[in-house]
Amino acid sequence: MKFLIVLSAVLGVALSSSGLPLSPAQEEALRRQLLQQEQRPAAARDGSKNEYWLYTRRNPTVPQFLLEGDERALNSSHYSRGADLRVVVHGLNNNGNAAVNVLLTEAFLQVGDVNVVVVDWRDAANRDYVQAALGVGPAGRALGNFLQWLLDATGTPPTRVHIAGHSLGAHVSGFAGRTLRQRVARITGMDPAGPSWRLNPLALNREDARYVEAIHTDGNILGIFDPIGHANFYPNGGMNPQPGCLISTCSHSRSYQLMAASVKLNHLVARECGSLLAVPLGLCGGPVRRLGNDDLDKEESGIYYLSTDDKYPYYS
Repeated sequence: MKFLIVLSAVLGVALSSSGLPLSPAQEEALRRQLLQQEQRPAAARDGSKNEYWLYTRRNPTVPQFLLEGDERALNSSHYSRGADLRVVVHGLNNNGNAAVNVLLTEAFLQVGDVNVVVVDWRDAANRDYVQAALGVGPAGRALGNFLQWLLDATGTPPTRVHIAGHSLGAHVSGFAGRTLRQRVARITGMDPAGPSWRLNPLALNREDARYVEAIHTDGNILGIFDPIGHANFYPNGGMNPQPGCLISTCSHSRSYQLMAASVKLNHLVARECGSLLAVPLGLCGGPVRRLGNDDLDKEESGIYYLSTDDKYPYYS
């Protein structure tokens, strides 16, 4: 326990203050803890206090609060049983009002008359990195259980569900996807968190949804560089600095900024790369594919490179 407290303090500073990655030894220690946690009985590893905020075109800025099992609140809400469902999950040290939630909710509602559920998992996320990472599994399973209830209660098929998560929220999304009885149509991981998740079987992966897309913008620092999805997009090489960014946290955030822009405009075109080695050099001349957007029928698989501008709409 003493080791965990000391390690937690070190990792919290490493990520929240200096923006530096964890050392290999620190990553491995946390990775082992994550794996060991999954071996514990479910009752001992769950219990996340998530909140679920519903937005629709009838309430685009003021949320309605849903609670698993509370059909009265659901029936009195603006949830449209005939509409698709979009789910947005924030990352470390954030809450339901995070920029990623605001940008994506606005984008999804602009292009479609959909239900948007914002997941507020601040109870686990607003801690040092070690404790937040250890809260990913419980938060993700709680989200998966909530979504299963919501889909059953409303008759929404999983083929009409798109989950988008940023940073640690990408891995929360993965846990949610594998908790559901059937896979959802799509999960988009926006610069999935890297420290302790590299080469980790618990990380978001292509088994978690019918189609998993990863957008890498701060690889090997705050984000993961590994091609963990069916389709893996590497804007400007997928690493810090992204255009207009001076620090890693800016590059890390660029992933959801690109995603929100692509939902609205579907304009970010990438080319397939022969291998991951070609990405840093931009030596990619394969078939063209579009980053992001809100298409539930995407099927591409591979590694893709594109160049972007430094500000909205990021088209280069």
